[in-house]
Amino acid sequence: MAANNNSSSNNEIESTDQVGIRIEAATNTDDLTDAFGSVGTSSSTSASTSTAYKQSHFGSGAIGQLASNGYSSSGYHKNVAKMVTERHAAEYNMRHKNRGMAIIFNHEHFDVPTLKSRAGTNVDCENLSRVLKQLDFDVSVYKDYRYQEIMSTIKYAASQDHTHNDCILVAILSHGEMGYIYAKDTQYKLDNIWSHFTANHCPTLAGKPKLFFIQACQGDRLDTGVTMQRGRTETDGDSSMSYKIPIHADFLIAYSTIPGFYSWRNTTRGSWFMQSLCAELAANGKRMDILTLLTFVCQRVAVDFESCTPDTPEMHQQKQIPCITTMLTRILLFSDKEKSPAGRN
Repeated sequence: MAANNNSSSNNEIESTDQVGIRIEAATNTDDLTDAFGSVGTSSSTSASTSTAYKQSHFGSGAIGQLASNGYSSSGYHKNVAKMVTERHAAEYNMRHKNRGMAIIFNHEHFDVPTLKSRAGTNVDCENLSRVLKQLDFDVSVYKDYRYQEIMSTIKYAASQDHTHNDCILVAILSHGEMGYIYAKDTQYKLDNIWSHFTANHCPTLAGKPKLFFIQACQGDRLDTGVTMQRGRTETDGDSSMSYKIPIHADFLIAYSTIPGFYSWRNTTRGSWFMQSLCAELAANGKRMDILTLLTFVCQRVAVDFESCTPDTPEMHQQKQIPCITTMLTRILLFSDKEKSPAGRN
């Protein structure tokens, strides 16, 4: 059902207005001092130089942050992982014993005074959990976790042996802004999550899909949309050898909205993006490859939803479009499992 049929009281924005000063987690820059500094240069100067170098080479966006985290100045390192798919195979190997872990961080309430509770997020979480179990994932849900709890969970997941798993999936439902997302107690960069799963850090996931779904704002801009009208002239009518892959290959990151824009959520039915994602996964999760499926998720969000807030004219009749970033190297299809993963409910 299109969102423009909803009452104004049911439409909310993942608002991040008046959040205040951006707080970044402290980072250790000492490891970069020798490479980028010079004799007699202070560590603070070296740190700023290294940061400028990484931004100039990798960019300052989310993908640039992911790439810079994998950068090492300490020389050549030989990373080796087990080959799980033939070199030029068209599809990912989804015939392992288990589908893999699905981790959902669901944020409803916050310690940050300027952040409102996210009514409707539990509906998103329940729907996503249900459909992922239908796709044979081993689903774990973490509610209102603080930043350090999130990082402990992620580090633990990355440290596990994924040899018998097809892939891994992480979903985050929260408030956010450009390049940042909120834990219960503070904001953090999204690359703090996915950088732990690069092939050099998590070799048993090398060559396997690593999927991330982010339901959060990426800014405070609004999309008024464009009315489409029917045009007058329209008519009816050698694989056995070893090979090397980049450490950042095989990632897919699906955002609920494009950079700089709001993301909309219905307080009774859940967010537009998660409603659409769950509907497509339920209907076509084992029939369509993931990129085709996500194209239709984008179509649902773009065509079927429109904000209905007549009491707030500037927010009324607004639109939204998800943003899909892919480094996948093969077709990903959630084929049927011959046997369900052990311990699945």
